[in-house]
Amino acid sequence: MSKPNKNKLIKPLEGYTAMSDDDVVSRGTAVVTGLTGNTHFTTLPVDLVTLKANVDSFHALTVEAQDGSRKVIAQKNKQREAVIKMLRLLARYVEITSDGDLANFTSSGFLPASTTKLPPSPLPLPVIRSVTHGVLSGELVVQVEAIPKAVNYEIRYGTVMNGAAPGSWMSKVITKVKPPVGIEGLTPGTIYAIQVRALGPLGYTAWTDSTTCMCT
Repeated sequence: MSKPNKNKLIKPLEGYTAMSDDDVVSRGTAVVTGLTGNTHFTTLPVDLVTLKANVDSFHALTVEAQDGSRKVIAQKNKQREAVIKMLRLLARYVEITSDGDLANFTSSGFLPASTTKLPPSPLPLPVIRSVTHGVLSGELVVQVEAIPKAVNYEIRYGTVMNGAAPGSWMSKVITKVKPPVGIEGLTPGTIYAIQVRALGPLGYTAWTDSTTCMCT
């Protein structure tokens, strides 16, 4: 009794939605070239002559659509979807038929999707967009630019005396910065320094430079 094949299937690199029209044409052309006469893939779910005709038609429409004609653009988009549908069918077939053999897989004209997970990268330093007066007396409103992958943000604030940096800080931890964050209970007529840092996969960023504002 034969043992079951434990080869891990190779996923094709797709992401057609994000591809430019030229990239879709290039991928289609590469697949037609790679699969034509390829003895590793002999029972194709899509006729290659038909695929090539559709790719050529799509390419011609991408050129024609540059004049901005809505009718041609609609035709081009419809043809793009037809090409992508064929590529998706062929990609599934190649994924299964190549059975984990990278050489066979790449001979098809498809590219393998990367399975390597990139290590987390440090977050960029937050940006304080503005510090403005709140509706109520003793309130400042801090607008911070949101950072993708930030777990939370810490805003700290302290009084500025004679231009010197605060000797002590109060802080406020929040999970999102939209809408802007209000800091209440401050002393009117006092200048406050405000800094922000963000928490990401590798820990907190450094604190931003101070933004100062007199509370009213």
